[in-house]
Amino acid sequence: MRVIAGTHRGRPLKAPAGRGTRPTTDRVREALFSMLGDCEGARVLDLFAGSGALGIEALSRGAESAEFVDNDAAAVTAISANLERLGLAGEVHRRGALVAIREAAQAGREYDLIFLDPPYRLAGELGPKLAVVIGSVLAPAGRVVAESDRQQPLELEITLLRERHYGDTLIRIYADR
Repeated sequence: MRVIAGTHRGRPLKAPAGRGTRPTTDRVREALFSMLGDCEGARVLDLFAGSGALGIEALSRGAESAEFVDNDAAAVTAISANLERLGLAGEVHRRGALVAIREAAQAGREYDLIFLDPPYRLAGELGPKLAVVIGSVLAPAGRVVAESDRQQPLELEITLLRERHYGDTLIRIYADR
């Protein structure tokens, strides 16, 4: 796994040890960022961050800031190590996604780009819960990127802009319009 483009193009990323994390493949990340276009100046929230590859890719492509959230200790360690190795700044939090969103909303933080890549088996049950709170931290003209399994998609009750399949992986880009 590596950074696809930007200032850190080609630099390797480490995934957390064990089977608890399923990193987004280079091919899917490349296609995703091609769909997203410019990330310059974006404030990014990477939920269920795993290795931090999505948020790190956004930083490499010019995002202003990134917060990484995962409830797994190995993931938090991997994200912190990846950021340090690349010399990138980012906030890393060990907590659940719903808690992180509520805390960000209470603090008045908004994000231009939110990545959601939960464990595939949990996507169906998390969708409705995330849909209720995600709008409270999504900036005007912001986008939400959801990665899930084609058979168990992550459904959000906000405007779907684009949808693409890559094998069994489903990428959906939403906006709150």
